[in-house]
Amino acid sequence: MGKLSSVFSMRHFLVLSFALNVCLISRVVYEGENWREEEQSRALMADASQKSAHVSRSSPTPPSPSTVTSPEIKDDGERVINLDHGDPTMYERFWQQLGDITTIVISGWQFTSYFSDAKNLCWFLEPDFSKQIIRLHKIVGNAATDNYHIVVGTGSTQLFQAALFALSPPDASEPMSVVSAAPFYSSYPSVTDFLKSGLYKWAGDAYNFNKDGPYIELVTSPNNPDGSIRQPVVNRSGGILVHDFAYFWPQYTPISSPADHDLMLFTLSKATGHAGMRLGWALVKDKEVAEKMTKFIELNTIGVSKDSQQRAAKVLQVISDSYEHVGNPKKGSPFFHFSHSLMEERWNALRSAVKQSGLFSLPDFPSGFCNFLGQPFRSQPAFAWLKCVGGIEDCGKFLNKHKILTRSGKHFGVSPEYVRVSMLDRDDSFSLFIKRLSSLHLSQSKDHEEESL
Repeated sequence: MGKLSSVFSMRHFLVLSFALNVCLISRVVYEGENWREEEQSRALMADASQKSAHVSRSSPTPPSPSTVTSPEIKDDGERVINLDHGDPTMYERFWQQLGDITTIVISGWQFTSYFSDAKNLCWFLEPDFSKQIIRLHKIVGNAATDNYHIVVGTGSTQLFQAALFALSPPDASEPMSVVSAAPFYSSYPSVTDFLKSGLYKWAGDAYNFNKDGPYIELVTSPNNPDGSIRQPVVNRSGGILVHDFAYFWPQYTPISSPADHDLMLFTLSKATGHAGMRLGWALVKDKEVAEKMTKFIELNTIGVSKDSQQRAAKVLQVISDSYEHVGNPKKGSPFFHFSHSLMEERWNALRSAVKQSGLFSLPDFPSGFCNFLGQPFRSQPAFAWLKCVGGIEDCGKFLNKHKILTRSGKHFGVSPEYVRVSMLDRDDSFSLFIKRLSSLHLSQSKDHEEESL
């Protein structure tokens, strides 16, 4: 009886094993094509990330125009160039060259308390960071700070969510509509609706918004992704404006006068290149709005890292000192002059590559006088808004075929003929991108079109 039971169990096990294998094979066959596409995309991203991380540990290259246009760069077409994200690693070279001038030492006993200044409206804002924010804005002249409350956040994304919370009535019969003019920042829709809040809801392109009642309009200027200088679009009663000034700095656009809107968002990542510190700040006129934003961050993360704020304060201090000639700064161009020159160089190289290729177009930007730099120049945004021509309907797919990763226009509320390209990657990646882009011609476009049929 025991032998029969053992044989019976083994047979059942073999039948079950066979059935499971048949199901697995069927699923692989059914989903094989989609799986291959997803794995290919993941592999490209992983390869680009691995090589990018390797580059970050290498020695910095001295500033030189040849970092963008060097003819010595060889391209076998196999390296993945990932320009999808706005990771500001371009700035590493500048800060590496300064050595330990921005180094700070934090002892183990420091910052054990949640509180930075219990008497301040934003009680987790480090006083020195607040001081350096005000100082830098006054030097650059890009934002008014008198009679404003400063609210610090873990990047401007948290501050954006805090602003939506603070500006939406808690007892409204329906969620507050949130809009932005297309092409809008690709994360606005997902961040707005991520928490599925009953207070506010993404309502799409401001140009198409015709709903009655109150609304929040997000005005990003210079705009991400196309670099245009933006003004409100809806302009109706009941509207509340949030101005995202992540890129309102002199390396990207001429600074003609201080911005003085009711609620303005800034981020360290695009101002100085320190994305890893995860810090942003809001300048808020209305005290009640600032208090509500502070409450949101209190409930969300119980404040913001003091260590990051101390590091950021030191970075901002070094920038400001170089313009006020405090102490004995290192030789070389001050930060904004260095970064402005590098952005100008990169945009000139990109326009040359686009002209040489003939498959792409770029926006034209008007020239304006920058009071801070004391010279006129055209905007040179942190992102290039590239459009494919020559019959290419999906620009992102076409560039992906050539192992250039970008972000499709469909994520910004417009046609996939457009892509957003980061201008902030390291020198070697950007130089390789310029070389590869300039080599793409009409023949590759026709090949891509035939493959798509």
